[in-house]
Amino acid sequence: MSATPSPVEADTVVTIRYRIDDALGRPLQSKAEEVAYLHGGYDNLLPKIEAALQGQLPGFATTVDLPAQDGFGERDERLVRVVARSELPAGTKIGAQVQLPGDDGMTPQRYRVVKIKGQQAHLDGNHPLAGQHVRFVVRVLSVRPATQEEIRHRHAHGEHGHSH
Repeated sequence: MSATPSPVEADTVVTIRYRIDDALGRPLQSKAEEVAYLHGGYDNLLPKIEAALQGQLPGFATTVDLPAQDGFGERDERLVRVVARSELPAGTKIGAQVQLPGDDGMTPQRYRVVKIKGQQAHLDGNHPLAGQHVRFVVRVLSVRPATQEEIRHRHAHGEHGHSH
């Protein structure tokens, strides 16, 4: 006799398969991805997607429309910088992620290298999908109770535990 499937609720580890589409339903990824996350407001998944999955069982599928403010945020032009190429690690290429001091000169900020021209590098600290309305096409694959360690660490661990 098989066990009754558990619903998605706080302090469960939920494995989902998802694809991100643009507002017109065109895929923004080459293939769907699988991820396990700790459900229950741990900031491991966008809040609107987590809310749509609350109480659902494995096999549940839905599409969640997310305007920019509910998805990856509005673009912030203050996060776009031009720096001397010499400030980047040797061999840095377009598309690479680099960490440099932010506006305050101290707090690290992650940037994507979007253009290299001559001795200048153009960086963008926005998420690549910032400012875009996106659709998450998501299916719940499995749900299990989280371990106390996962709850303490605020994220799902792999099958054989996890060390920091």
